[in-house]
Amino acid sequence: MSDFTAAAFGFPAALFSAALIVVIAFWLLVLCGAAEHDGPLGHTYGHAAGVGGVPVTVTVSLAVAVAWFACITGSVLVARLQAPDAVRAGLDVGVLAAALLLAWGVTRFVVRRFRGLFPDLPPPSRLDFIGLTCTIRTGSVSASFGQAEVAAADGSTAVVQVRQHGHDDLRSGSTALLYAFDEDGEFFWVAPFDPALDPRATA
Repeated sequence: MSDFTAAAFGFPAALFSAALIVVIAFWLLVLCGAAEHDGPLGHTYGHAAGVGGVPVTVTVSLAVAVAWFACITGSVLVARLQAPDAVRAGLDVGVLAAALLLAWGVTRFVVRRFRGLFPDLPPPSRLDFIGLTCTIRTGSVSASFGQAEVAAADGSTAVVQVRQHGHDDLRSGSTALLYAFDEDGEFFWVAPFDPALDPRATA
């Protein structure tokens, strides 16, 4: 068994090896579009520790990677020392402590340099669409069926499920107003809207 392999699966690097596998798997999912880099926790706010202002997934990933690499390096150096087992065990504990301190220091340094790239804003929500106009994309809209295309504030577009009360003539190409969101059904309630009244319309 090579020094690297022994260090990776031995104490203390083994404490971070499993976490590193999870981190790699997560970022592969992000690259494939199956996960968001912000994650469910959004942005961290550990400003007192100096690691706030960036997505928690970025902070944790960086800390795990640095701690793992530091443990590997320290363990290889300790393994090459001609010292009694008791001394080497104590050195391994020291390597773990040093790796944790180094991971915190490097993460804090990097976060301070790059936190400006991650504005402290809440993640986008479908509720942000309420009050916007949309364009109907299905042949008609009823109380049980309908789809429309809506443009977000950043210029991106999305196709959403829409429903309407009554029997207003909303057909493909019609402009409608998204005025409420049904969380249980995951659709928007819409009403006919005159495009000329849209404040975002260009003159």
